[in-house]
Amino acid sequence: MSDAKTGAGLPVVLLHALPLDSAMWDGPARALRARGHRVLPIDQRGFGGTPLPADAAPSLDLVADDLARALDRRGLGSALVAGCSMGGYTAMSFLRRHPHRVRALALFAARSAADTPKQAAARLRFADLITDDSLRAGIVADTTPSLLGATTRARRPRLLDRVTALARAADPRSVAWAQRAIAARGDSLAALSATDVPAVVVRGEEDELVSPDEARESAAALPHGRLVTLPGVGHLAPLEAPGKTVEILTALLAAAQAARPTGATAC
Repeated sequence: MSDAKTGAGLPVVLLHALPLDSAMWDGPARALRARGHRVLPIDQRGFGGTPLPADAAPSLDLVADDLARALDRRGLGSALVAGCSMGGYTAMSFLRRHPHRVRALALFAARSAADTPKQAAARLRFADLITDDSLRAGIVADTTPSLLGATTRARRPRLLDRVTALARAADPRSVAWAQRAIAARGDSLAALSATDVPAVVVRGEEDELVSPDEARESAAALPHGRLVTLPGVGHLAPLEAPGKTVEILTALLAAAQAARPTGATAC
């Protein structure tokens, strides 16, 4: 897991999408650090520099507990937790298991409901196929474009090439493990409804994987949440719209600091 950089105020945890790693947050992380914030980009199990334990059954709860230990090692009690896609699902697992450690929540391109049986079956089939050496290249080529919006694909082909290269480089065992963990996740609506922290749900207007209704449902469940829709953006706002992502997180940090100034303690 990447280390936090020196900075004042509330730390910012950044959780990446599947099949990428914490480098997808490099642009927003640099900008937030330049504004004086402490930033902790996380490589989740099996991605970046974090190993995938051979004997662990797929579960996002394990990944959430990894994050709790990462904060403990750095002496950090709580943070703004931001996650994109798989990172959003990890953020919601973290909220369920460690609610007192979430001071603010940002969910990018993540639905709060559990998978339907059809959705879960599709993930499990993907997990089986991605580990087949004869099929992997075709699967990556077929599925990766849907991670980016149509505008991004048309106007920024180099970003599509970059994301495709990262998808090809991801360990297929880790991708399969993560897909199975996502398929097994529970519904998070109750956890969202129970939290009183400032929160934002972000959806790209061209996201082909999370629908407007799903984004609205998540935002409506949050007592202090709001929905932000980004025009011309698909599933990966931190890569497609890093400037807007920084604006959203900066505003959320300000709301969290106003709600509980630095130095205040949680019950």
